[in-house]
Amino acid sequence: MRLVILESSEEVAEWAAKYVLKRINDFKPGPDRFFVLGLPTGGTPLGMYKKLIEYHKKGILSFKYVKTFNMDEYVGLPRDHPESYHYYMWNNLFKHIDIDPKNVHILDGNAKDLEKECEQFEKNILESGGVELFVGGKTLMNFIYFFKDMFKGQVVKLRLITHVIVQIFSLALYFGRSGMRISRTKTEYMSKSEEESAAIELEGEILTSIRKFKYLGSIVEREGGLDEEIQHRITCGWMNWRKLSGVLCDRKVSCEIKGKLYKTVVRPALLYSSETWPITKAQERKMEVAEMRMLRQMNGVTRKDRLTTVLKCVQP
Repeated sequence: MRLVILESSEEVAEWAAKYVLKRINDFKPGPDRFFVLGLPTGGTPLGMYKKLIEYHKKGILSFKYVKTFNMDEYVGLPRDHPESYHYYMWNNLFKHIDIDPKNVHILDGNAKDLEKECEQFEKNILESGGVELFVGGKTLMNFIYFFKDMFKGQVVKLRLITHVIVQIFSLALYFGRSGMRISRTKTEYMSKSEEESAAIELEGEILTSIRKFKYLGSIVEREGGLDEEIQHRITCGWMNWRKLSGVLCDRKVSCEIKGKLYKTVVRPALLYSSETWPITKAQERKMEVAEMRMLRQMNGVTRKDRLTTVLKCVQP
């Protein structure tokens, strides 16, 4: 791997554009020999695209015998939407050069069968002979990277992106500019399944993969379940209940006062963020059992009393 470090994003754009220029011209494309180029979107490659347009206008670069394949596209976004990659590529590059529109390949985010669209895209890459040069960009780090002879004669597998992959290394550099550092020992990550979990390194150390973590007071589980969160909410409810147990269990305090305290302090801890829960009947029952136990103790009622009427101390 070759790493070229330059002083500014302008220098990176010019170096990258000259590299693409050289690769295309050295290849000497023609009617029976197309140069296949992979292209990215985003802010980083904009400078490179401007330079490529400039080289084309000077007559030193032609895209007449170049086929392009873009890396991705948004699902459900119209092609003429300003945020779509179709719009981005045509307005920032393709309409300014001599490329044949039929040689431009961008995934159709509005296809009825997205899996089939990806399969056809792979087939088009293989039928074109494989990608000769694939350009990639990294916004946070302001650098452009190249894959030489990528996918040539090999099967390319595309897949729909269903989750966000956080680039830890990029974030570390980004925050480092502000004097902040990401701790290697305290940083953990979670993938939605163990099968899709890949090792992430930060400064040479493998970060710990976890199956659950706490976010804004709620527990998020890898499998998307609620068992840990339900138990955590019940524990929080009991903690608040015990803090007020001296008042809640005092027979001299009226049910009205106890009810107000319970609804103000205990119940919010039990039901925190519950409006977003995909709760099951069994989990709902578990919450009801915990609350009924608290209400019984507040009223000095035990199971031996065999009460069948609803406790009136706290109304729903």
